[in-house]
Amino acid sequence: MVQVHLDQTKKFISVQGHAANLSGVPGHNIVCAAVSAITLTLIEGLENIALEHIKTRVESGLIIISWEKLNDIGSALISTWFLGILRIQEAYGEITII
Repeated sequence: MVQVHLDQTKKFISVQGHAANLSGVPGHNIVCAAVSAITLTLIEGLENIALEHIKTRVESGLIIISWEKLNDIGSALISTWFLGILRIQEAYGEITII
């Protein structure tokens, strides 16, 4: 199960865990791949498009993004990322949103 926590008051996002891998082959889970791809793209967008100063921690099964404040572009990127998370959850499940 992938857990997604977006807290705009405390100014952080955490994505942790792994979805069930029915094939048994590491890296072959569509939910994990999708969540990882859009979350890593969010980091790139915040840094390179919104020009935000963020702190990140990226390791297997864990991504944490934190910030002090966001400009309008950064806020829009996070809102768009969250819509993507919701669509993945609707289509495939295996995501708990906290």
